[in-house]
Amino acid sequence: MMKSLQFILFFMVAALSMAQTQPDASSIQVESPFTTVDEAQFPGAIIYLRNTGNQVFVNHRGIEMYCDKAVFYQNSNFIKAIGNVRMNQGDTIQMNSKYAEYNGNSQLAYASGSVNMRSPESTLQTDTLYFDRAKQQAYYRSGGTVRDTASTLKSRVGRYFMKDKKYQFLSNVVVTNPEYVINSNHLNFYSDTGHAYMYGPSTITGKTSKVYCERGFYDTRADQGYFVKNSSIDYDDRNVKGDSLYFNRGRNFASAVNNIVITDTINNSVIKGDYAEVYRDKDSVYMTKRAVAISVQDKDSVYIHADTLMVTGKQANRLVRGFYGVRLFKEDLSGKSDSIVSRQTTGLTKMIGKPILWIGKSQMTGDSIFIQSNVKTEKLDSLHVFYNAFIVDKDTLGGFNQIKGKELVGFFKDNQLDIVNINKNVEHLIYVRNDIQELIGIDKRTSGRMVLEFEDGDVILNTNFDDVRGTTFPPDELPENARTLRGLNWRGEEQLFSIEDLFKGKPVPKQIKIQGLPLPQAEKDFFDVENSKELNENSELKKDQLKTRKKDKLENIEGTGEN
Repeated sequence: MMKSLQFILFFMVAALSMAQTQPDASSIQVESPFTTVDEAQFPGAIIYLRNTGNQVFVNHRGIEMYCDKAVFYQNSNFIKAIGNVRMNQGDTIQMNSKYAEYNGNSQLAYASGSVNMRSPESTLQTDTLYFDRAKQQAYYRSGGTVRDTASTLKSRVGRYFMKDKKYQFLSNVVVTNPEYVINSNHLNFYSDTGHAYMYGPSTITGKTSKVYCERGFYDTRADQGYFVKNSSIDYDDRNVKGDSLYFNRGRNFASAVNNIVITDTINNSVIKGDYAEVYRDKDSVYMTKRAVAISVQDKDSVYIHADTLMVTGKQANRLVRGFYGVRLFKEDLSGKSDSIVSRQTTGLTKMIGKPILWIGKSQMTGDSIFIQSNVKTEKLDSLHVFYNAFIVDKDTLGGFNQIKGKELVGFFKDNQLDIVNINKNVEHLIYVRNDIQELIGIDKRTSGRMVLEFEDGDVILNTNFDDVRGTTFPPDELPENARTLRGLNWRGEEQLFSIEDLFKGKPVPKQIKIQGLPLPQAEKDFFDVENSKELNENSELKKDQLKTRKKDKLENIEGTGEN
């Protein structure tokens, strides 16, 4: 009786095995040296076993699987693979794991235990992996590591789109490269090009720089990137912000476009404009388009505007240079020149090329003007007008008080002009008025030297020295054409009274239109209703596992879904 049952059982297994070999494109095909059944443990299934030389071989619509043991439920077209599992999809995808199962109807595969999936461009390692052949997508949510030729990428949630060779990493994304580390909550990575797209708060940290953005692109192989939306670069002692930033690590170069703010954290200065280039090796910044350099002080900052600004030199010897259309503004002091040079560490500012300076009511001109500040106190110390020095102010009734000489040296007290010395070949013409502002005389003299004393921006005392000649003329004895010293050029209408006057009369440059980076494509959930419907009753999975959890969804990642 026992032999009869064994014969019947053997005949059934053989019949099933022969039936399995019948070619059917929709059915899973299995080949194995040994087959058996175990109705107690695997009811309704055929068990396939390997021998010492060959593993069990499974084939379905171009996907091939090898394993030590396979449990095949032919009626539901479902198979479990156990031990040393290898799965191949052509020459594009290879996967190894300890366990796998595959539904031939839904074409959904599940692998667990040291899962390793390889494509020609990258390798993925994770503990559990879902693979949808119909969608050509793989998915994990228990942490995974991807390695390509340049970087290692880790995240809690990941999805691979095989057609596009794209990974979508969500939650605690870390990209590690020998030169930098990227941290993000949402990063799309293309394994064939090494291109990474970051969404939401993201950082790229290297040895000498740190990039922050909430939307950005980075070429992990060329080591360069483009960043928009709240972007900034910390570059040694500088912080660069702008509407759009470009960064090239290999060239140690960064550029920015529109609404740029570059902060020098060591020298406490700021540069603003609409186009900038930063060269780390040269320790220089080039800024144009409404460029302004600001030396930040507690109560009274200094503003320098020019068509082009350049900041060069190490922090111990930093130089600010401005070219073309230079304008300077500080409380109670403003000026213009063709160019300007300011050395932050010495506090010396040189105005060169038709310089003009307004201090209080006084206008000063000369071939060049030097302004010296005290580096420690950040207060004005002195000024020096070289050659053809000319100081003029307009009195309350329209008369011009004029003084000229070869050079002018002034000294400040508490940021206010206190004493001015005019030296060599001094000429002056000063209107003398009584208490009710009536003109009672015009003082016109020459001398070797003259000293002016100021109070609240007004001259309160002037004294001539060395070979003084001239007199005070009654007003009717000095004709109008004799009331002007050679070189007088009153430009009071150009004086700057506010920060806004730095750009007065200048056209507003047109900002560059930023192409930006589009938001990530809204992908459908990896799991859909059909996955749950076609879940085999013999699967290790449960229905609630074939659903996208709320905490794993893209819309929960901060910073995405915004323009």
